[in-house]
Amino acid sequence: MAAIITWAFSSPNNPHYILLIGVATLSVFLVIEARRYRGYEIWRTRVRILQENVWAYGLDPSAGVVDPDWRAKLSEDYRTPTIKISAEEAIAHRLRRVYLPLFGVLLAAWLVRITAFSPEPWVESAAIGMISGVVILVTVGLFYLTAIIIGCRPRTWHAKGELRAEDLREQRRK
Repeated sequence: MAAIITWAFSSPNNPHYILLIGVATLSVFLVIEARRYRGYEIWRTRVRILQENVWAYGLDPSAGVVDPDWRAKLSEDYRTPTIKISAEEAIAHRLRRVYLPLFGVLLAAWLVRITAFSPEPWVESAAIGMISGVVILVTVGLFYLTAIIIGCRPRTWHAKGELRAEDLREQRRK
């Protein structure tokens, strides 16, 4: 991102759409990382089952109840591994944790680039070749609106044992 932003601002002759190519590249990395996160969640769920039913109970048996079926659940999961979370949940998790701020930086850089380096109105300077600036602006706006909705909409999280700000706030109230 730093290289793309630096190059985009290094000369007024450099095209603004290089920043949009950076957004597309970042989107590819988001999808790759979300796939990796889904695989990671399989292993984290297994470790969480052990933490809850072996380690926590071994440290203080009076503090909780052991799930009587935990061994069968863990055994079945080792025999037949399954994806625990949806692709949308994995993408939402990665958007909230890392990618929304990165997309925001690229959007801010792109907006500055199309407004500061062109004598034309910013809608016209957003054009790419034969594609009008209005089409580009609407497409970029829809992309960012979709990313914000996916990342921030209320949902039931299926990731087991994940620390989230909502969970921590709820624990403080108790």
